[in-house]
Amino acid sequence: MPTTQAMKPFVQKTLERQQWRLEELDALLSAPDVVNDMNRFRQLSKEHAELSDLGTLYKQYQQRLLDQAEAQAMLDDPEMAEMATEEIAACDTDLARLDSELQGLLLPKDPDDERNAFIEIRAGTGGDESALFAADLLRMYTRYCENQGITHELISESLSELGGYKEVVLRLAGKRAYGQMRFESGGHRVQRVPATETQGRIHTSACTVAVMPEPDESQAIEINPADLRIDTYRASGAGGQHINKTDSAVRITHIPTGTVAECQDDRSQHRNRAKAMQVLSARIQEAERLKRESAEAAERKGLIGSGDRSDRIRTYNFPQGRITDHRINLTLYKLNSVMEGDLGEVIHQLNLARGAELMAELENANNG
Repeated sequence: MPTTQAMKPFVQKTLERQQWRLEELDALLSAPDVVNDMNRFRQLSKEHAELSDLGTLYKQYQQRLLDQAEAQAMLDDPEMAEMATEEIAACDTDLARLDSELQGLLLPKDPDDERNAFIEIRAGTGGDESALFAADLLRMYTRYCENQGITHELISESLSELGGYKEVVLRLAGKRAYGQMRFESGGHRVQRVPATETQGRIHTSACTVAVMPEPDESQAIEINPADLRIDTYRASGAGGQHINKTDSAVRITHIPTGTVAECQDDRSQHRNRAKAMQVLSARIQEAERLKRESAEAAERKGLIGSGDRSDRIRTYNFPQGRITDHRINLTLYKLNSVMEGDLGEVIHQLNLARGAELMAELENANNG
């Protein structure tokens, strides 16, 4: 009878080490010298809390292994065989789930995943059709965020003549906003018959998306005010009719890097300037992150990629109703629902692939 696949030896060894550490922490936290040292007590208590979930799950895993072994032993008893078979199947299901959850807890956490985020969509090749596709991507992301309880706020927009966007920037706020959206960075290609096409020919156009974590104020990079050029102008576009009597829109240029950010969403020039500074800081930090990752990528290329704009990550084929994520060779024939914000399956598969990547790196480091 088939049983669940055995846990990887590396994972089991790591969990056993964590279990020993948890027992060690139990002893340390009751020691008088630790109790009297509040700083050390807080530090060890935090570590204990982080390992407790892991320890509880690992005990459940070990218990289900025992249950499975007992059920296997009952298979030879004709009166118990049917019940034993059902118990073995239940154990297989539980062990697979617990193994997956345990591996997830072992993976290193990226603190940026919990942050709010900025998402920037730019029209690329394809002219007006590209700008219209940028509007479709914006709708897809805002629908997905609404379904996930993530709020979105327009920071800046540059409208095209036919109602699309040359560029649009949103701020996303909510649980794991960046963690959920981080893999959307890169080149998005669309294949469809444009509304302006009279011959019914399929056109290919593209947009680029950049997702950036909102910098923590305490960890934000230092920007010298002397390196900034700040321009004000009258807001335009949707909503601009109420505020374009004054120069409330703000554009900030970081002269050393040429990085530009602007905001025209608010009637207050002061608030627009603050939002533009947030975007500017996020863009500069993202550029530095990409520079670091490209240097690391010279040694190894991650499956998910760096999120660089030049990476073509996904194709949206409307005639076939197909969406393909090229990084993980995922193809789904549910393009219409995806464009309505049903991105959950794509994001889940990307996170699974990233988890497998991280686990392989941990295993290699452990074996090395």
